[in-house]
Amino acid sequence: MIAWNIRLHLAGFFLSCTTLGNLAVAEVTDASSGGFSLLQEVTIDAPRSEVWRAAVDQVGFWWSDNHTISGDASNLYIETFLQGCFCEASDKNAGIVHLIVTSIAPGAMLRLSGGLGPLGLMGVAGNMTWEFFETESGTSVRFIYAVGGYSPDGLEALAEPVDDFVGEALQRLKSYVETGDAENANLN
Repeated sequence: MIAWNIRLHLAGFFLSCTTLGNLAVAEVTDASSGGFSLLQEVTIDAPRSEVWRAAVDQVGFWWSDNHTISGDASNLYIETFLQGCFCEASDKNAGIVHLIVTSIAPGAMLRLSGGLGPLGLMGVAGNMTWEFFETESGTSVRFIYAVGGYSPDGLEALAEPVDDFVGEALQRLKSYVETGDAENANLN
């Protein structure tokens, strides 16, 4: 029964992700039954320090409510120290650790380990790196996510939906930094 509930949750989550389309410069770099790697990158018209601050310190303002456990992205926060967490507090006594901070170079790079969303319910390990580069037109933000492990049906089919989800997150960050409104992100 638990496996069925997890599959239903996964199906709903990934179905909502696949309807979003290709959202940023994106590539599933490889995918197999044992795991997948993806890369998403977007350029944001703002200085690197401003983009970093929004991405890390204001995650609850740009992350989608639809991709939270509580249904409210304002419950999200990132602790920017080693072994800190990308967490969600649903009330003062309950919450969830989505990812753990494993490496940090303030203003330039944040590395997190774990399985986002329903991946956290599976027998997988993930490594997500957020990189911030200054460019002539602003700041390039690159999310790299590698996931490996076990799923009875394999992990290859999850690569595209997770790629779409990560792309949506980057587009929302871009919209939030450039306009102050993540809800009007260009998701087409």
